[in-house]
Amino acid sequence: MASRLVEEYFRKETLPNIWCPGCSNGIVAMAIVRAIDNLKIGKDKVVVVSGIGCSSRASGYLDFNTLHTTHGRAIAFATGVKFANPELTVIVITGDGDNAAIGGNHFIHAARRNIDITVVMYNNHIYGMTGGQASPTIPRYDKATTAPYGSIDRDFDICKLAIGAGATYVARGTAYHVQQLVKLIEKGISHKGFSFIEAMSICPTYYGRRNKKGSPADMLKWLKDNSIDINKAAKMKPEELEGKIIIGEFVNIEAPEYTEEYQKMVERLKVSVK
Repeated sequence: MASRLVEEYFRKETLPNIWCPGCSNGIVAMAIVRAIDNLKIGKDKVVVVSGIGCSSRASGYLDFNTLHTTHGRAIAFATGVKFANPELTVIVITGDGDNAAIGGNHFIHAARRNIDITVVMYNNHIYGMTGGQASPTIPRYDKATTAPYGSIDRDFDICKLAIGAGATYVARGTAYHVQQLVKLIEKGISHKGFSFIEAMSICPTYYGRRNKKGSPADMLKWLKDNSIDINKAAKMKPEELEGKIIIGEFVNIEAPEYTEEYQKMVERLKVSVK
């Protein structure tokens, strides 16, 4: 199965990838590929857009129509693609720094508009490609090159931000819970409207070593042991959820989709000027 997916969906001339040994970016990239394959969407109907960062390197490896764009602007480019051809399946691959920091404004307004794109955000708590700086999602008191004594910022819950901004599909999975992550991405792609899936990932190099998180296997085991399904979490007390990761589907609702509403306005204007 895996070898078939690599043959069919990856640019083999770009392999092997440049991700660090133990990095889970490949796991999440393969989850996206599996979701596309399960949905049987033709490769020429898929556009993968990425920004800047370790996760965003995935667009160079994937054999779809791809755009590797500027830092924080992946959603802006993806919006243009969707407007140009609403029939395309547009998927944004981004990281916690790329999406939640410099790209945050594009993110909240794409969610508010409910434009039909799927954003998969790899969250490894760090700027892995540019030197290990603290990202908006780094856990409080964890260390980074820009926070050598620990970050005192409260970490950002991006799923809550997506919900507050109006996203109509919001979910969170992890690089350990691969089968669930595939299903969440499938549902996000199939959903008509703005879909956001946060994929909890690991960076064993810049984040893991600096914070003494152990081996990549240890970090994946930590995801396993500290992730709680949303249905189980609903029955637990707040103090029991302290430091835990809630995974599953948070929002799945219907609302007018932006490109369709825009086309309706165009049609109304055509009638009015006759």
